[in-house]
This record gives sequence, C-alpha cells and structure tokens, in this order.
Amino acid sequence: MRETMCDKTDAGPHFDLEREAMAAGHMIVAGVDEVGRGPLAGPVVAAAVVLDVVRIPAGLNDSKKLTHARRLALHDEIVAVAHVSVAEASVAEIDEINILRASHLAMERAVAGLPVMPDLALIDGNLLPRNLSVPARAVIRGDGISQSIAAASIVAKIRRDHVMRDLAQHYPGYGWETNAGYPSKSHREALRNLGVSPHHRRSFRPVHNILYQEDFVSD
Repeated sequence: MRETMCDKTDAGPHFDLEREAMAAGHMIVAGVDEVGRGPLAGPVVAAAVVLDVVRIPAGLNDSKKLTHARRLALHDEIVAVAHVSVAEASVAEIDEINILRASHLAMERAVAGLPVMPDLALIDGNLLPRNLSVPARAVIRGDGISQSIAAASIVAKIRRDHVMRDLAQHYPGYGWETNAGYPSKSHREALRNLGVSPHHRRSFRPVHNILYQEDFVSD
C-alpha cells in the first residue's frame, strides 16, 4: 500500500523510518532521491539505495549540506557497502513529459535497477512516481530525515556532477563543470552568447525564450 507521510527532525537523518518499515514486515527498504530538477541543461538523475543496517556510513546527510569532498568520500563508502542503482531521464524526455514526470521516471528506473527488489521505497518529496514496481511512501524533506534517502541524494548528486563535467568537455563555454547546468549568471550569459546546445532543456523558459528570439530574428 502506498502511503504519503511527513516527518521532520532537527537532528539530521536517522534510520527510524527504515526500522519502522522493517518491523512492519518490509525487510528490504530503499531510499530514493533525484538531483537536477532546476538546471537548464543535462539529464535529471535519480538514485536508489538499500543500506546494510550494520554498515551504515557515518555522517550521511542531505547532499546539499555537505562539501564536495565529503560527498565524494561518502559516495564511495555507500557504493562499497550498499545496494545502489542510478538512472537518468534525458533532456528529450524532460522536454516531452515535463520535469516532474521525468524526475519520477528516473526514480522508477533507479528502483527497477536495484540488484535486490525492495519491499518498500522511501521517496523524497510529497508525490509518488505513478509507475513504481514496489510499495512506496513519500517523505517530505526526506534527505534530511531518512539515512537511506540521504544516501541516495549523495549518490545522485555525485553521479550527475560527473555527467555534467563530461558534457562540459564536449560543449565548453557554458561552465557546466562548475555550475552543473544550473542557471548561474555566467551560464545564462553563455547561453545568450553561444546559443542553445543539444543538451539544453528547450521547455525551460530561459532556453525557450532564446530559441523564440532566434526564430523571430531569422524570420
């Protein structure tokens, strides 16, 4: 049964939600999060993580609250001791079905790609992806509450940053190696000066406006 729940804490992520789920018979619990809803370019990336209850890396937290060095170290620890799956939704899919649905599509793919099928998925946010193959619960601000979701946020962030650094090598000038495709001032200026690349999200207003202006000028 799918259930939406909201919890909050000031003490950082914990394993209480996972333990409660296990006590209810859901022995394999995955945390799921995505990264990349806000950028103007690049895919949205989701991760699903099933932690080992006796080998939970110390210091798990919302990836946005960690330094890059700490995220990288934790990513390697997570991959070494947990079941991990990472998936994307492409720019074309984002433009076709919208960013929310694409984010959910990436989550669905990440869960489906796990080497063990979870009995329950804890999903960061207030909405559940519609086509998950397992029971799920939504956890508002879950990356600051659940250690499994926090681990997923770290993995997704590291993997997406790597994707954007790779794309930056092929499309220099937009600063993706540092801004990860987010609409920084320098990225917006580069977009106006260099034009729209194949990896920009054409459905996003700043990109759409530039394309519209280009079409208007060419007409």
